[in-house]
Amino acid sequence: MNEQILKLENQLCFPLYAAAKEVVNRYKPYLDEIDLTYTQYIAMMVLWEHQSIGVKEMGRYLYLDSGTLTPLLKRLEKKGYVRRERSEKDERAVIITITDKGEKLKKKAAEVPLKMKGCIPLSIEEAGILYKLLYKVLDQEV
Repeated sequence: MNEQILKLENQLCFPLYAAAKEVVNRYKPYLDEIDLTYTQYIAMMVLWEHQSIGVKEMGRYLYLDSGTLTPLLKRLEKKGYVRRERSEKDERAVIITITDKGEKLKKKAAEVPLKMKGCIPLSIEEAGILYKLLYKVLDQEV
């Protein structure tokens, strides 16, 4: 057996995992200011863009299953940022709609990416390359 194959330093998955964890940790102080977790933040970004969306469709955007999204969306609803309703067309489907309070949060949240710019030591060109490569890993064109 090739012992090199099991070395952590030879695994692409490890730096991807560690970098993702580190980036999310760097978001935390800025997201604490607006009382959102990282996952709540990305869910809100989908809603700021779409206003209203089905849970399944949101899951496709975020690469999350409904078992992860449902409790997260319930917490956002408790905060008054979203409204959850059964679809009139299909009672099994749940539609998430942003509220006025959730829409108002958008202005504060817009500061987060600006604050994050200095937290990741990549040039604009490097960031663009990384972005394209990561979406290639996710098997999507950008």
